[in-house]
Amino acid sequence: MHVQEWLDTVPAAAVYAVVGLVIGLESLGIPLPGEIILVSAALLSSQSGGVDPVVLGACASAGAVIGDSIGYAIGRKGGRPLLAWLGRKFPRHFGEAHVATAERSFHKWGMWAVFFGRFVALLRIFAGPLAGVLRMPYWKFLIANVLGGIVWAGGTTAVIYYVGVVAESWLKRFSWLGLVAAVLIGLTSMLILKHKARKAEAAQQEPAPVPAGE
Repeated sequence: MHVQEWLDTVPAAAVYAVVGLVIGLESLGIPLPGEIILVSAALLSSQSGGVDPVVLGACASAGAVIGDSIGYAIGRKGGRPLLAWLGRKFPRHFGEAHVATAERSFHKWGMWAVFFGRFVALLRIFAGPLAGVLRMPYWKFLIANVLGGIVWAGGTTAVIYYVGVVAESWLKRFSWLGLVAAVLIGLTSMLILKHKARKAEAAQQEPAPVPAGE
């Protein structure tokens, strides 16, 4: 079953909880499809009145901020041994090459890596724990974390919601245009067939030409 189809079968409160939880766990450092869940839920909110996009965006933002903060605390306490352990457990996401890339981004951009990392799948998982491992001052991390979480979660929800509304409106218009076009094509085809039938009937009723000399 597709994610959006599954979300459509549960109450709105469960949708908010699932979105907040999955995004929180992803931000904490667990590789989960937080962005897919958020996009699916936002699209659902544009098609159903049961899911409020404002509440959805708030839950997603809260999950992102809280998850990143917990990840920061875990990274600060666990240090580099934690990254090594994660690399053994999740080599696809926490392999040495990925850790090195994320670390270079942090050294180069500092707190901006936390903010913009929210928009990149790999850095979204790394941001909290790696900021803690690298001992980034918590106040810098918190500012970037809160701003990044709100802009990413709220912005994604708003964009997907309005895109879904516009798309649904255009699809409705297209369905009416398609119906009108089908009727016009049907009427035109019927008139052409009637015209051809009349021509054929008139040709049959014409007297055959009399041969010369008779």
